[in-house]
Amino acid sequence: MSGTVMKREGRQATLKQSNLGRGLQKASLGMFSFMADKGVFHMVLSLLLGRAIILSSMAPFSVAFLAVIWWLKRPLVLPVTIMMAAGASTYSFTHAGFVVGASTTFLLLSLALRRTSHPQKWLPTIALVASLIPRTASLALLDRWQLYELTLMLAEGVLTFILVLIFMQSLPLLSPQKYHPTLKNEEIVCLIILLASVLTGMIGWQIQGVAVVDVFARYLVILLAYIAGAAIGSTVGVVTGLVLSLSNMDHIYQMSLLAFSGLLGGLLKEGKKLGVSAGLAVGTLLIGFYVSSGGGLSDSIWASGWAIILFVLTPNSWVKRLSRYIPGTEEHNSEQQKYLQKVRDVTAVRVGKFSDVFKALSKSFNDLDHSKEAVEGTEEIDYFLSHVTEKTCQSCFKKEKCWVNQFDETHDLMTGLMMELDERGEPTRMTRKNVDAHCVKSQKLIDTMNHELSFYHANKQLKKQVLESRRFVAEQLQGVSDVMSTFAKEIVKEREHHEQKEQIIYNALERMGMDIQKLEIYTLDAGNIDLELVVEINNYRGEGAKIIAPVLSDILGETIVVTMEEISPYPNGRCYLTFGSAKHYAIETGAAHAAKGGGFISGDSFTMMELGRGKYALAISDGMGNGERAHEESMETLRLLKQILQSGMQESVAIQSINSILSLRTNDEIFSTLDLAVIDLHKATSKFIKVGSTPSFIKRGDQILTVESGNLPMGIIPEVDVDMTNEQLKAGDLLIMLSDGILDGHNHVENVEIWFKRKIKEVYSSEPQVVADLLLEEVIRTHRGSIHDDMTILVARIDRYMPEWSSIPTEKKQA
Repeated sequence: MSGTVMKREGRQATLKQSNLGRGLQKASLGMFSFMADKGVFHMVLSLLLGRAIILSSMAPFSVAFLAVIWWLKRPLVLPVTIMMAAGASTYSFTHAGFVVGASTTFLLLSLALRRTSHPQKWLPTIALVASLIPRTASLALLDRWQLYELTLMLAEGVLTFILVLIFMQSLPLLSPQKYHPTLKNEEIVCLIILLASVLTGMIGWQIQGVAVVDVFARYLVILLAYIAGAAIGSTVGVVTGLVLSLSNMDHIYQMSLLAFSGLLGGLLKEGKKLGVSAGLAVGTLLIGFYVSSGGGLSDSIWASGWAIILFVLTPNSWVKRLSRYIPGTEEHNSEQQKYLQKVRDVTAVRVGKFSDVFKALSKSFNDLDHSKEAVEGTEEIDYFLSHVTEKTCQSCFKKEKCWVNQFDETHDLMTGLMMELDERGEPTRMTRKNVDAHCVKSQKLIDTMNHELSFYHANKQLKKQVLESRRFVAEQLQGVSDVMSTFAKEIVKEREHHEQKEQIIYNALERMGMDIQKLEIYTLDAGNIDLELVVEINNYRGEGAKIIAPVLSDILGETIVVTMEEISPYPNGRCYLTFGSAKHYAIETGAAHAAKGGGFISGDSFTMMELGRGKYALAISDGMGNGERAHEESMETLRLLKQILQSGMQESVAIQSINSILSLRTNDEIFSTLDLAVIDLHKATSKFIKVGSTPSFIKRGDQILTVESGNLPMGIIPEVDVDMTNEQLKAGDLLIMLSDGILDGHNHVENVEIWFKRKIKEVYSSEPQVVADLLLEEVIRTHRGSIHDDMTILVARIDRYMPEWSSIPTEKKQA
């Protein structure tokens, strides 16, 4: 009982700590946002940039910063100017005078920018001119027109121009409202230059002999080295050290110290904050001894110590938040994965909605057909009788008696007459007697009804075709809906975390001496296992297929093979391997074909293709006739078949689609046959669809099985009833598919199928290509060497898949 209470109290304490951490994070972010919105943050920056000087007399930072503030936050222009003047006055009154003069010049020149549509294009130039005018006035008053002074003045103007461009890139990044999905390398460098310029304004401030600028410069370097690694850390060190050394030549060694510390800290980031701090400490000691032989080393050590303390006290939540914007970090990759997941979800929802639309359209076509079928018969008869009575009874003097007083009797009599004329072409004697007794114009009525029956049948046939077309469209829409629905489900299928299996695999490979860097399982569905592995191997010799795949097969209880491998060319390099389920069966194929008369262009076409999801298809299409036109028709049939089947649509719907396209595309009597076999490589089941094609044969030992169907060729009629035959294949079976040229033209053979079965039995080879060649050669020999028609033979052998390396047990099996 006490243990339960302690656990509950522990969970509550942990929850309070997490809530406190989130509260502090929200408070800090809220404070930063408040400072940025109200301009407090920009005031601090302007105060420090007002003090910033390089090469003892150049101050390009203040005017550049004011120009960007004028562009981004114009209401803050006057307060920023005052703060820059105040900061400059803490350095010298001469410098403050230049800052005030340059700022005033810029504000006066900026009045002309209000009328332009794109003022940001002119900002760098206006800032350059605003920097040159007060310097020129100062040189004129003091009469100091030396070459050195003029060079410094021009250099200051050029730096002002460049800094405006840099600040325009970097200052918006400090706004909390701006969305930063990823920082580019150029943006990172611009941001570092801005921060280094701000640090320049701290030069001269000391606390107990320790330079404040040294503390914050080193803190900035190790913070970014910890976040982004050695590359960014060394870059920050070089840029920050360069800017600081331009401000004070006594800081020239800072560039080496900061760059080396950033590089070393980034390399030791795996040791967390302690490792990065150690990198700064080592860099400080080495550079300190090298530069001054120990002189001033204590101040440098104190500066590094305070920087390390600030770094250790920095909340991890801040570090993680900054890491999101730096490419290559785990947090950035996680954000990218979240973004991709959102994109997948949105795409899946849209695809699902499209699927629902197609499904609703399909249902509407079906509902429309069913509702019309119910009333079709009576409506057609009523329409027919109305046309007949319009030409006969409308002008008859007995119209009222027949259609008002004796409506039911007249209607039944004419309906019966219509049925008999439709079936027999003439009425029976009894019906003719009744018609003569009832109608005064009986012969005219019979003649008119015979005439209208032709239109009645034509109209009925037209409506039947429209009805069949609607049914076909409904099936097509339903097929598209099914494909899109399946695609939507595949999109939203996320990686599942299989921690237990991952741990078992990791431990098994580790016991075998493998150095596993990364292991992720995407799916463990039977027949669809997918996982990836990153492993360090010295001189890769096929360990993926020889060792790792057999171990995975034993653990997962299914044959696993290597699906892709990227091997490092260096010793002990990282190798990227992906593994997946092996197919239970494999197919080896062969093909033999010949054109009529030994020509080059055959009316037969064939294809063998992987359909994905463990399916394999073989197809033969025979165009009507011979030559180039027949070849084009058969090739077009197979091209359409391949595209539709690879989209995931059902085989029967695919055949209907191709048939409709071929029947509607041309008025010429150009048709084609199709012989299709789709084999499931997991279960060895095969679907046969034969549209006007010859039988296929399955050789199983000494037994020969026949697969046949009686569908018409494609393109003859708009609607084809596709008969599908299913056969269970076995390992070692030979599937033989033929075009009609193989079995046609054997006038001396009484039963061609029995003859061809005997020829298949006589072939003792099990190699598909050899079987195809021998059978085609035997057929040509039978015709005394002549090729009377296009001939094609496809042969496929079904084999049970045998992995090259058997599974390795990871644990002793209990007896």
